[in-house]
Amino acid sequence: MKEDSVKKLLLAGLVALTGFAPTFALAQASADEKVLVGRVQSVDDSGTEITLADGTKLVTPIGSTIRPGALQEGTMVVAMYREQEDGNKVLTRLTLRQNEPMAPTTPSETTPSETPKQQ
Repeated sequence: MKEDSVKKLLLAGLVALTGFAPTFALAQASADEKVLVGRVQSVDDSGTEITLADGTKLVTPIGSTIRPGALQEGTMVVAMYREQEDGNKVLTRLTLRQNEPMAPTTPSETTPSETPKQQ
């Protein structure tokens, strides 16, 4: 009985730890790096500048570009960057973030497959 409790506790800890994995990754940023989470508004034609929905502009390091089509408008990203003396925010790491599905706000918006089954 005691062994079952320990297994359940370990499993619960593992589930909690994996849920916080993105947070731990963000904590690894170096002292001069900053972290920003935002939604992509646009990528310029040269592939060297990303504009987020809040107006923040992030630039790629010299000689680097973003592949055409790699980032779509509305994609959520986690960006790590270094701010230069001239104010440019130069990307050091860019990660796509999973978009959470939006929950229906009223019962009329649910589809038949989402309705609970009665037993």
